[in-house]
Amino acid sequence: MSDVSLEVQRHPFLAGMPAEHHALLARLARYAEFPANTVLFPEGDERHEFFLLIAGRVALEIVAQGQSLRIDTLSPGTALGWSAVLLGRGKHFQARALEPVRALVFPGKEVLAACHREPKFGVDLMHRLLGLVSSRLQAERIKVLDSYWPVAKKAGA
Repeated sequence: MSDVSLEVQRHPFLAGMPAEHHALLARLARYAEFPANTVLFPEGDERHEFFLLIAGRVALEIVAQGQSLRIDTLSPGTALGWSAVLLGRGKHFQARALEPVRALVFPGKEVLAACHREPKFGVDLMHRLLGLVSSRLQAERIKVLDSYWPVAKKAGA
């Protein structure tokens, strides 16, 4: 069994997935390493890659007027670049390595094609991806509420 296959099997994002689904993903995966402060992909990037973090932390950022605003910090065991699979289009955020990063990288278009060929795999992966998107959306919702709560409380007093 290859190192990539073992990493796919061990990755928390893919926990509980059937062995044949792991094997399918392992055939599509490649390793990538990024030094600290390297941009994995810029906001709006049209490369269709999906990432599973193995080591290192990544900042998700919005870039405006030359400034990067961090909206989330991702740790090993999570995924990023979901838009490459769900939407088949560019990235919504910039991703930057905060420390040396090691990841599995998947070609989003090929993963999506595999979802169409293998519906059980597709449903399983889409549930995981939608869960990821939902949890990130909820986290951002809480951040917005936290940032405005003191103002709202004062205004209502």
